[in-house]
Amino acid sequence: MELVLAIALFAFSSGITPGPNNIMLMSSGVNFGIKPSLPHLAGICIGFPAMVLAIGLGLSTLFQRYPILHVAIKYIGITYLLYLAWLIANSSSKMEGKHTSRPLSFIQAAAFQWVNPKGWIMAVGAVATFTTLEQPLTGQVLTIASVFLSVAFPCAIVWLGFGVALKRLLKNQRQQKAFNITMALLLVLSIIPMIAP
Repeated sequence: MELVLAIALFAFSSGITPGPNNIMLMSSGVNFGIKPSLPHLAGICIGFPAMVLAIGLGLSTLFQRYPILHVAIKYIGITYLLYLAWLIANSSSKMEGKHTSRPLSFIQAAAFQWVNPKGWIMAVGAVATFTTLEQPLTGQVLTIASVFLSVAFPCAIVWLGFGVALKRLLKNQRQQKAFNITMALLLVLSIIPMIAP
């Protein structure tokens, strides 16, 4: 029970803090509202525990054997985050009378976990920290993924709700555009620790 609590505290502290997923969820809440953003939210909340399972059950061994794969995913992720930042900065909203962009789909959000630098750090850190060689690895990894699954939804809902609440404060198109640009810059800033040596 103590181990589950420790994993839950780790999952909560890493899941509630700002990062690419949360910034994009908040932006989606501002620009699209709750209902259209729910597939995005579900993709994050299910995609990340699935990634924990994959890493914990063998992908980490593959990356140790072929480090170039990890480097390639890192730089693909950085490029994709920059592209998402550009999309956020240029997204239009209902406030502008046009609605050309849309939130990430379930599949897009789940797939994004594989190129999310913060996600990799969280997943590898959780598996390395909360597993031991004295017990079967499969059960331990399933426990970690299950805890992340249960903690992810409340954390993600907070960020989506924060975005929806912010939408009420943004009274005109210029304010919403400034918000979108700010969120895009924050997303770019979240990449800097991954680029710095």
